[in-house]
Parts: sequence; C-alpha cells; structure tokens
Amino acid sequence: MEIKYIENGSVTSAKGFTANGICAGVKASNTTKKDLALIYCDKVCNSAAIFTKNLVKSDTIYVTKKHLENGTAQAVVVNSGNANACNPDGYEKAEKMCSLAADALGVDENDVIVASTGVIGQPLPIEPIASGIEKLKGTLSKDGGISAAEAIMTTDTVSKQVACTVNIAGKEVTVGGMCKGAGMIHPHMATMLCFITTDAVIEKKALQKMTSDIVEDSFNMISVDGDTSTNDTVLVLANGEAGNDTIKEGSSDYDTFYEALSYVLTELSKKIAGDGEGCTCLFEVQVKGASTKEQARILAKSIVTSNLTKAAIFGHDANWGRILCALGYAGVDFDPVKVDISLKSADGVIEIVKDGIATDYSEDEATKVLSADAVTVDIDVHNGVFEATAWGCDLTHDYVTINADYRS
Repeated sequence: MEIKYIENGSVTSAKGFTANGICAGVKASNTTKKDLALIYCDKVCNSAAIFTKNLVKSDTIYVTKKHLENGTAQAVVVNSGNANACNPDGYEKAEKMCSLAADALGVDENDVIVASTGVIGQPLPIEPIASGIEKLKGTLSKDGGISAAEAIMTTDTVSKQVACTVNIAGKEVTVGGMCKGAGMIHPHMATMLCFITTDAVIEKKALQKMTSDIVEDSFNMISVDGDTSTNDTVLVLANGEAGNDTIKEGSSDYDTFYEALSYVLTELSKKIAGDGEGCTCLFEVQVKGASTKEQARILAKSIVTSNLTKAAIFGHDANWGRILCALGYAGVDFDPVKVDISLKSADGVIEIVKDGIATDYSEDEATKVLSADAVTVDIDVHNGVFEATAWGCDLTHDYVTINADYRS
C-alpha cells in the first residue's frame, strides 16, 4: 500500500466536493479577513463525527449532533469570529445558519452541518452570515478549498490543509481535509474544527469506528495550552464517488483506508501543534517500551503538556530533569532507573539520559539540536512493547501576549 501526498491538496480534493470562503463581517471590526465558509457535496454523504468532551458546549454542537442522527450530511456552513457559545439564542441561530445554507444550496436542512469558532459568550450576528451565504452559493468550486481553510482561522498564523490518495482494490480513493486551531488546544479535542472529505464507499458504522479510533492517536494526542474548548468538532464526509467496493470493518480494504485517513488526521494534528499560539517550534514526544498502549499515551501526553518542559524547549535547554519528572507524575508505574531519553531534530540526535541518569553529553550540542523548527524527545521506559506519540509546542512570551489581547 502506498499513500500518495497531493501537493496543494485541500478539502475539495476528493471527487464531488466544492467549497469557498469569504469575508462576511461576522465581527463588526472585520472588513478584510475571510470568516465564513461553505463545503458542499453533490450527493448526500455517509458521515462520522467526534465532538468536544467539555460539558460547556456551543449550540452548534447540539444542532450538528441532531442533524447527524441518521449518519448523513451534504453540506457544512462554518464561521469564525464568534463561537456561538453560551448565548440564550445560540441554538436558534445555529439552526438558522443551517436553513440559510440549505435554501442557498437546495439541500435538506437536516443534511447541513454547522460549526462556529471564535470568542465565547458574544451574541452571533446572523445578518452578515445570511448575506454572506448568498454571496457564497454561486462561487463554490474545486479551487475554493484554500479560501474555505482561510475562512475558519482565528489566531492561526497559517491555513491547514492535507490530502492524499490510496489504491483500494484497483480504485483510486482520495482523502482531503482542513482544520483550524492554535490556542485552547488540549487532548480530548481542542479549540479546533476539522472537516474531512473522501470519495470512498464506506459503511457508516465502519466510518464512525475508524474516525473515533484515529482521533485517539491524532487530535487527542496534541496539546498547546491545556485548555479544552466548547466547539471542537471533527467531521468526515464520504460520498462514494470513487466506486470502490464498500469498505466494511474487518476487511483488508478497511485497513488500507484506515491508513489513509490516519495520515490526513495525523498531519493536520501536527499542523495545529506546530502553529500553537506564539510558538517557535513543533514539540514531539515519542514514548516506547510501555506496558500498554494507553500507558504510552498517558506518558507522552504528560510530557507534552508540562509547562516547565515546554519552557525549556523554548529556551533550547536540555533540562532532562523536567522530562523525567513529568513521566513520574503521569500516574503510570515504571522503573525510573531504566529510562532512556534522547533529543532529535534535523540538526542531529543526542542521548541525554541512560538508565535514569545523565550521560556525558555536550550542552552545546544539545542546544543545537533543540534550536530546530521541530524537536523530538524520544523516551524508552523499558517496561513493555507499546508506544505512542504526542505533539505540542514550546511555551513562549508571545502566548501570554496573544491571549491577554484576544478579545480586543
């Protein structure tokens, strides 16, 4: 099996999908940034979704869950600039966004998915969204995926898109997607929205199980600041236009498509972690030798969420004591005197801890390795055969500046 990366791929790379994004002026102060997007398929799609575990949820989550009860969808309307969360009329406005999009696209209102992202607790102005949808409906295209990805950004510094193809029983199947997220990012989802499209033929039940499993090893393994948001959504739409035999759980085709969907979700996860608010580098933690998969996940996340470790990464300081300490309070049983720790980046590899104590490493060499745009901490606890990877970023002065001024 070979997964082929699509250069400049997007949420419209798969057959049958179009999109676009424009500036609708959701925030009165915004006159230039794109803030409203539509994604549309020419047929009803089998769908799967995962949502935030925060008890405080945007009303867009409740509306989307209701519309996905039958496991199908055909369009997505999403705005940035306002989270539509904690508002007395939030549910009605989320439903209104769906009805407006449905009328514009000529689809069933119950097959429209809605999402919002932005400041919590501020009333959502529906008028600019209504006029924006009217402007969007005649402009959807295969090239519009890039604009749609730009329209869902908040504090993101870059748009985030990935697409690939894979061969399933002689048929080329495409998976593409876009996401947003830079702050309020923490395992069990984050302040992130992710929309995936594919032309694969796949059963609804199989698609939901696959999506749920992959999210555990992708979006639930990233963290920027330890805050879980109110709006988090991962949505997958499959329209079946690739014409492959129906993918069912337990088949070899299921495994092949799993790898393709996993590739897209994992790459999007890394893009979020690497664009964390104020960050200067992507921080990856690989844990090996755990006694169970879940324990490997817990250990990796404990390190990637440690503020002291993240600050050390920002300072290019090989402060391995902070890493070992974060392992120790994770709640997983292991023997500290068996732990090995190495640092890796494009600038080299250096082992800094062997059997729980420091090696005779060069601080200058360690600083060089830690000065790259992407840094990996590789850990072996020698307690089993399971492994897991988590992604985050360094913690910088700019993170505080961005969030101190977020509402202004």
